[in-house]
This record gives sequence, structure tokens and C-alpha cells, in this order.
Amino acid sequence: MKIIILGAGRVGYSVAESLVSERNDITVIDTDSRRLRELQTRFDLRGVLGNGTDPAVLAEAGARDTDLLIACAALDETNLVCCKVAHMMFNVPTRIARVRSSEFEPDSPLLGKDGFAVDRIICPEESLTRYIRKLIDYPESLQVREFAGGRACLASARARAGAPAVGLRIGELRDSMPELAMRLVAIYRRFAEEPDRFVRCDGMTLIEPGDEVFVLAARAHLPEILSTLHRPRGQQAKPVRRIMIVGGGRVGQRLASQLAQVPGQFNIKILEENEQRCTELASVLPSEVLVLHGDSTDEDLLGDENVEEVDLFLALTDDDEDNIMSCLLAKRMGATRVLSLINRRTYADLMHGTQIDIALSPAQAMLGELLAYARRGDVQAVHSLRRGVAEALEIVARGDRKSSRVVGRRVEELRLPSEVHIGLIVRGLEDTPPDPDAPPRAPVEPQVIIPRSNTVIESNDHVVFFLPNKRLVRDVEKLFRVSATFF
Repeated sequence: MKIIILGAGRVGYSVAESLVSERNDITVIDTDSRRLRELQTRFDLRGVLGNGTDPAVLAEAGARDTDLLIACAALDETNLVCCKVAHMMFNVPTRIARVRSSEFEPDSPLLGKDGFAVDRIICPEESLTRYIRKLIDYPESLQVREFAGGRACLASARARAGAPAVGLRIGELRDSMPELAMRLVAIYRRFAEEPDRFVRCDGMTLIEPGDEVFVLAARAHLPEILSTLHRPRGQQAKPVRRIMIVGGGRVGQRLASQLAQVPGQFNIKILEENEQRCTELASVLPSEVLVLHGDSTDEDLLGDENVEEVDLFLALTDDDEDNIMSCLLAKRMGATRVLSLINRRTYADLMHGTQIDIALSPAQAMLGELLAYARRGDVQAVHSLRRGVAEALEIVARGDRKSSRVVGRRVEELRLPSEVHIGLIVRGLEDTPPDPDAPPRAPVEPQVIIPRSNTVIESNDHVVFFLPNKRLVRDVEKLFRVSATFF
């Protein structure tokens, strides 16, 4: 696929890194020659120096035969105008814009063909907020990703000694809890003085304390499944109530505002170092949110604010070092869980396995929303995992037994690489609006199916895969591709 990326900043860099690894033809446009040189030195891509709203620059970047434009420059206005120019002058088929402003709704006429001609808007701050909200809803998880419109979830949790599932083999776990429909698709195991190692899951795989376990299941079963991995037997669940947010920027403000919409549910404090920004936050946030002025690495201040009683400590500033240090300090002082926002990938890798429970990259949180547009076949959702190494993929089976390599065949018949894990199938989703002239039908509730070797794939099934390495994506897409005989 031929892709133009406007902007070589943090988001553009991460998007380029991910898409180049999948053998796409990438061109990056930016006004900063230093950034372009750095990208061209590290990755196999082409850089074009100039303004992405200039038709001549877009033409030089190859817009006439480009499949996808991703506009993620610093300014919303630049991204919107670039999409409009790409549509009007070059008829680029798919155009995505990063837009920070909350004034643009997805169905706004301003984004339609007669407006800025944007097919999809991406807001990194909103993606981060959604990601963190899931961690609050499921406090025993390290991450939660949704599929099939939220009916199914992929979650990861840290296995703890004493939890019912820990110390069992996966086959034994299935036998002891047959009522829980789930599929353990991967384990990442800690080893002394080396990175976590991927452990492929089968019936004989042992779940050990400290393992990061990835599980696919229906959303309704997720809390009980997470508790079997993380909570020692007999221990009561502890919901997140007390939240401390370090950094009153866009993400911190948006998150606090959303959490405060349910009065009395959360006790929220925001710690911000800039006094003027504190005044602004206090004027726009609900009165339930306590805004504090101070340094997040001040041990006395954290002690005075009872950080040892905090259920979730979130360091969300733009400074990676401050985020890391404040999280390490809060954890040492007794905070239950800490999350650090980290922009530099090298830092995120270093923090994995330390006292920081979750090291979150802003670009990784939103990357899946972009990757779905760069996939071949009927891909519905993509989630980048393990700092971009692994991936979870939702793809729809189309056609019939004659035109498809998967429809009408048992799971054991599918020619998949051995590392690829079929996690679950969602059956019965309506992919097209009903025909108004057709007689009314009773609604059918979609099923979440944990596939076995003899499960037969049906047309319109949404199949969710776990891929420990992104190089396996093309094999899955090729398998699900419908032949020319299907119309």
C-alpha cells in the first residue's frame, strides 16, 4: 500500500515505524529537515520537505497514486486542509486527520465530502483517555482492548501467587472452570536480566507467578477471568476510587472531566506544576476535582496528600523523566497502581518489569485506529501490543466454501502459521443495515464462540487472532482474501 504521512513528530514517527515494518511504500512530509533526515536514516522510507497543504508538495510526495493519507501534523488546521487538498486535487481514496479539538464530531458535515473531506478523525488525547478508563473499569488488568463493537475483549493481567489460575496448566484451568468461556492466547514470562520472553500457549503450558497473561473472552466474563489470574483466593475485589493525576494538560483535564461526570464515584486530585494552568483547571473542572499546585516529585507533598491511599496514580505530563520519577516515588510510598506516560520508546522498554505497573506510549494507544486502514481484506479492528511487536486482529470471513479458504472449513483445516492463535469468533453481527422493504425479523443476539479444532467458520463470522509477531499479518490477510468468483 502507498501511504503519505504528514508530520514527522511523535505520532508521525510511530506511525511510520509501524507501517514501514509491514512493507508499505511510505512517504513522510514535514517542514523540519532534521526530523526527515532522522526518519530516512532509521527507516526505509522517502522524505519530502515542505508544507503538506501545498498541492505541489503533495504532488512531489506521489499523491496522484496514493492509497492512504494520514495527516498528523501539530496543527489541526494543517491536517484538515491537507485532507481537503488531497481529495479535491488528487482524489486520494482514504484520508485520516489527527484533530485535537473536541468541536469536530465524527458525523459532522464539516468533515464530509463538501467540507474538509476527512474519512476518520483521530485524537490521541481521546484515545489515551479511553485506554485509561478501561484500566479504571478493570483494575486488575494491564490493558483491555475491545473487538466486535465491545462484545469481546482482549485483556492482559499479571499472574499473582495465590490466584486460582496460577500454578495450573492451561488445560487444567479449562477443566476446573468450564463455565468461563475464554482463550489464553499468550504468556510473556519474566527472566532475570533479560527481556520478557514470549511463551506460546497450549494445554500443557504452566501459568507461573509474574507472567503477563493475555486472554480473549466475552466482555461479560472479563472481571471473573481477571480475578482468577490476579486476585488471591478469598481476597475481595478493590475498585478504583481514589485517583491522583499528575499533569493538567489536555489528557489530564479530559480524563478528570470525564471521571467527574458521575458525582461521588471517584475522589480525584490533579497535581500541576504551573500555577497559571492550575487556575485555568480550577475554573473549568467540576468542583469535585481538587486541583493542587506543586512538584510531583516532592515527597513531602505526596505524603501530605496521602498518596499511600491512592488506588491509581497517573503521571501524564509531557516530561518522560518527571513521569517516571514521580511514579517510582508514589509506588515506593504505597500507591496501589501507577501508570507513567512515556513518549520515548527506549524509556518504555527500560521501564518494563520495574515498579511501574504500566508504561504507556501515547502513539501506541491510538496506533490500532490507524492500522485498520492499512490492512488488506475486511479488517475491522487492529490493536498494537507489546510496544508494537505483537498484534491482535479482527477480520471478517466473507464468501462461501468455493470462493473462500476459510468459510465452511473447520479450524483445524485452516492453513495458518503455528504461532498464530485464533482467540474467538463473534457470530451473528449485522454488518449491513436491514432492507426497509424486507419483512421484519426478530433480532438475534450475537454469539461469542471460543473455537475448538472442529468449529466450522461461517460467512460473516468476526474472527479475532493474536499474532506474537507482526510479520504474520500478511499470512492471515491472504488466507481470508476472497477469490474473484465471489461478488
